[in-house]
Amino acid sequence: MVGFPSRMESFRRLAVIGRTGRPGACPNPTDMRNEYGMNKTSWILGLIAAPLLAFAQDDEFDGVRSAMQSLVPGAEIDSIRPAPFPGFAEVLLGAQLIYISLDGQYLIDGRLIEIATRKDLSEAAKGTVRKDRLAGVSNDERFVFPTSGEPKHRLTIFTDIDCGYCRRLHQQMAEYNDLGIEVTYLMFPRAGIGSTSFNKAISVWCADDRNDALTLAKSGQDPESQSCDNPIEEHYQLGRELGVSGTPALVAEDGTLIPGYVPPGQLIERLEALSAE
Repeated sequence: MVGFPSRMESFRRLAVIGRTGRPGACPNPTDMRNEYGMNKTSWILGLIAAPLLAFAQDDEFDGVRSAMQSLVPGAEIDSIRPAPFPGFAEVLLGAQLIYISLDGQYLIDGRLIEIATRKDLSEAAKGTVRKDRLAGVSNDERFVFPTSGEPKHRLTIFTDIDCGYCRRLHQQMAEYNDLGIEVTYLMFPRAGIGSTSFNKAISVWCADDRNDALTLAKSGQDPESQSCDNPIEEHYQLGRELGVSGTPALVAEDGTLIPGYVPPGQLIERLEALSAE
């Protein structure tokens, strides 16, 4: 018997956020997606093996659900709602967003821009998902680098100990904090579970002083091997579900993804602009 695909396998068959190859980001060496952030082979095979079909509809979205199941059998759909343009539904699987016609005949994968405001409506929808998912991760499950006073902005960063751009960002942590940016880290070892970077992250988490151990590790010192109960695999899986494919991946409080290293001065300007929207 052929089982249903896992949630992550479903995501790998659909578009993902966080393209690799952009300046200031360390790409994920295990990521085989094309320039559009898609696993091209599995996507095309999915379309050949199960083309979109129209189905009899019991409610407004039955055709959409049936079409989705024909593409990715067993896919866990988080939400379906009317798209911002007529005749289509907006479908979310984790942070992956596509548009499917209500009759199940057509699929649109890409950014939806509102011309009047030039707002990226697709990114706004994805941002809401990121915000909600990250809200479920307490500071007790993160590395926290706080500001001296009340922070102006709180930033979540998916990071890899061995990523050069992540190390560059960490070297300037005091500057980010001085500007009022509280930084919390979730670990995203790009080489995957069980890799050297993954095991380093566990050792750092298990150290008596996590922040100090992380700073030393990001300066190139291998941490003393340790093990304990830790959230590193959960960090990594969450990053995968949210489409992270390179590090550092910065997520603002509203869920906006800012991929790659951004210098402190430019970052505070970006965060202030997001707050003003």
